[in-house]
Amino acid sequence: MSALGLHERLGDVRWKYLVSRGLIYLALAVITVVMLYPFYYMGVNAFRSLDQYYAGHGFSLASWHNLFKSLPVGRELLNSTLITVGAIALILAVSTTGGYAFAVLRYPASRLIFLIVIAAMMVPMQSIIAPEYVNLANLGFINHRYGAILVYAALGAPFSTFLMTTYFRRIPEEVIEAALIDGLGYGRVFFLIMLPLAVPAIVTIAVLQFIQVWDDLLVGLLFLQTPDVRPITVGLATIPSQHLLDVPLLMAGSLISALPAVIVYLVFQRYLISGLTMGISK
Repeated sequence: MSALGLHERLGDVRWKYLVSRGLIYLALAVITVVMLYPFYYMGVNAFRSLDQYYAGHGFSLASWHNLFKSLPVGRELLNSTLITVGAIALILAVSTTGGYAFAVLRYPASRLIFLIVIAAMMVPMQSIIAPEYVNLANLGFINHRYGAILVYAALGAPFSTFLMTTYFRRIPEEVIEAALIDGLGYGRVFFLIMLPLAVPAIVTIAVLQFIQVWDDLLVGLLFLQTPDVRPITVGLATIPSQHLLDVPLLMAGSLISALPAVIVYLVFQRYLISGLTMGISK
């Protein structure tokens, strides 16, 4: 092949590479705009009054004043925090111990039980809400934070246990065997070796469950109906009945509700990505 022909072929390859990269970046730019535009819309209109919203210009703090006047925002944020933290703590306690048992310990029917846990991930939440409500009502847990905590823990434990199991299985067995030979029991191996090594997976579960529980509305509407215990998402759902079509008020409430989940994701995104890739890579 002549030098001219080789040069033309390299030029074609370079052109195809540039076109493919350009299309990828274009697609990413479109996706970014689509994903970020709702936040832009929410942030801009949260600082407008109703008249300014319909006029399409101007800024005001009237919607924030109306929000704190209509809802006990501080108490509802506290309720959301207590419920979310409690559910995450219970999910982590179940998933870390369960994942350790499935990955390290040997006992009869362990594979069958693990398959049942995986199958529980496939059950739609809507199909078990009614039985959950009846069970909690019989126990007197309706309109109590710990009732919602139990529901969220039951919903989040199967996936979290699966993730912790896959993460623990990628840890070399030689590490565990060496610890056992040195005299550590399975309990001390779990606390002194396995948990420190599983910090990325634990952070991943905490972040995913924080976003899931904090942003959830259905469980709160069904199990937390009184103003004293309802989370911020349920409080925001009551705004349309008080202020019909007050879009800036809704945007202000949505912004204050969405910010914690966004901040948690941005702070821990590095651990989230590493935990997911390391946990599922094996």
